[in-house]
Amino acid sequence: MRRDVNRYIRFDWAMKRMLRDKANYKVLEGLLTSLLGKEIRIKALLESESNRQYDENKQNRVDILAENHEGEKILIEIQNETEDSYFHRMLFGTSRLVSEHLRKGQDYGKTVKVYSVNIVYFDLGIGDDDVYVGTTEFRGLHTGTLLELPKSWAEKYNASKVHEIFPEYYVLRVNNFDRWSRIPLDQWMYFLSTGTIPDDATAPGLETARELMRVDSLSPAQRNDYYAYLESMVSTRSMIETAHNEGRWEGIQIGMEKARIEMAVNLKKAGVPLVTIAATTGLSSEEIERL
Repeated sequence: MRRDVNRYIRFDWAMKRMLRDKANYKVLEGLLTSLLGKEIRIKALLESESNRQYDENKQNRVDILAENHEGEKILIEIQNETEDSYFHRMLFGTSRLVSEHLRKGQDYGKTVKVYSVNIVYFDLGIGDDDVYVGTTEFRGLHTGTLLELPKSWAEKYNASKVHEIFPEYYVLRVNNFDRWSRIPLDQWMYFLSTGTIPDDATAPGLETARELMRVDSLSPAQRNDYYAYLESMVSTRSMIETAHNEGRWEGIQIGMEKARIEMAVNLKKAGVPLVTIAATTGLSSEEIERL
């Protein structure tokens, strides 16, 4: 394996700024194809109530809601910092999506299939694997046998197994992944963990990522935005770790607000456009103009 010496932007920033462009869908399609084991083609990126609910905290998490050509919904989320209730939020996100896309009075058989793809940079739960899959199965309490779908139902709902009707959860714990192989998912995990794409990468989407996500391919404004994002992540992580070590969580929001204001002032002095400062710090244009 030859290592690529190019520097690549972080995948979470790319999801915020670049991968939402239809011309760049191939990168996300490659990741999802490698993970789900079937060819995924994204029809559209959507907005959902469950996404909007968390707009107040976009510094350490990123999410995208995709729809493929079968009408299935795929919620992709990147989480950079430990969150005690993360499993609960996964549950809430899929439940909200199911209810959002079932119109009032509509047959429950029209419920959409939802995939929850979670890329986490911390050890979510206790386990010795890097990729976990969660599905819903019904087994006999006494016999242990699996409850199956009648053939007529399977044809009607385009599902051969009960679990195919329910949401499926995927957890990618990428923080310490350092294994390179010919398996497409391993190659994606390696890229997400190390930020490098070796020359012999063959996983779908990585060749496009190699061209699209180089740091030196960014415009000066994009590069300023990207470096500010990295700085904000370091600042946020430092504040959270300090508060955790001291046993104090009070004041974190105040500290983060001060950090955002300080960052906005520095970016404004550097001549970064207001729209870029607003996207990076979460402050409004009016707030930035008053600084």
